[in-house]
Amino acid sequence: MSPSTIPPSHDDIATPVGTTLERYIMRKQAEFPFATGELSQLLRDIALASKIMAREVSRAGLNDLAEVVGAEGEQQPPRHRLGEEAHIRFVRALTNGRECCAVLSEARPDIIDTGNHEGKYVVALNPLNGSVSLDFNVNTGTIFSIYRRVSRYGGPARAEDFLQGGRAQVAAGYILYGSSTMLVYTTGHGVKGFTYEPSLGEFFLSHPHLTMPKRGEVFSCNEGNWFDFPEFARTFLTTCKERRMAARYVGSLAADYHRNLFTGGIYLYPPTGQWPSGKLRLLYECYPIAFVSEQAGGVAVTGATEVLDVPPTADLHQRVPLFVGSSELVRELQAVASK
Repeated sequence: MSPSTIPPSHDDIATPVGTTLERYIMRKQAEFPFATGELSQLLRDIALASKIMAREVSRAGLNDLAEVVGAEGEQQPPRHRLGEEAHIRFVRALTNGRECCAVLSEARPDIIDTGNHEGKYVVALNPLNGSVSLDFNVNTGTIFSIYRRVSRYGGPARAEDFLQGGRAQVAAGYILYGSSTMLVYTTGHGVKGFTYEPSLGEFFLSHPHLTMPKRGEVFSCNEGNWFDFPEFARTFLTTCKERRMAARYVGSLAADYHRNLFTGGIYLYPPTGQWPSGKLRLLYECYPIAFVSEQAGGVAVTGATEVLDVPPTADLHQRVPLFVGSSELVRELQAVASK
């Protein structure tokens, strides 16, 4: 009998599939006696939109979704139809879930009112991080941050709901679209990873306790900006090269960070001549990645300051430098920067 015709054993059939995201959320909600389910519903809404986007990303080359539809301005990268689709899908899911009263999206300059004025939460997100590389089949992702609103219930959300600071996040994470789709998030009690099984349409708990190694052998940055980097960044990177560390740079924050979360390493986006205040957005890129990092045992700084302690300005799309990764590497960079 050939291997392909051997019937599955009882043990194979009895192997448990695993814990679904839905079941995990319900179990964790039950552990908190005063939980009312709104945050759980928000995470389900984000997961639903990410399932749709996983499908769309996988066929982007077949339906012109990777097509560039123009830039929003001189300081904005080209926008793609798939990025616009991601924005629409996530806003629609968060609106229909009714727990989110407003969304701040990388794809729009202003706060988006969902009409759910009794909703207790607001969500800031980059709907499709790294979409500029869609034409080349490179990993992309969605990065999100959740806050409990501080404005009055019954009315529209206000800017102050999004400008509470990184320590006020109640949940944050990202979805990575690649060889598999992964949802990684924290609610302040460690970092969990869920892998999407498309044939069943479910996220399954695949990484119950994600932690970042204290050191690593990878540095991730755009070395094309070398001559614009501040001296401390060039000095640190020279040390990395002298140690024969590996250079790995995808160009998608979610993808580069995800690799370093598993293997250890450091991601750097220093200030440059074009971006003297940094390029990455504080509210929906740096804050959520920093929250995940601290919960996983890593560190995220803008230089001398912890990212989560950076005070937000009135600019909802505020940009900052970012250095994030293994704790020993980031602290070493800080020591160089302080000299």
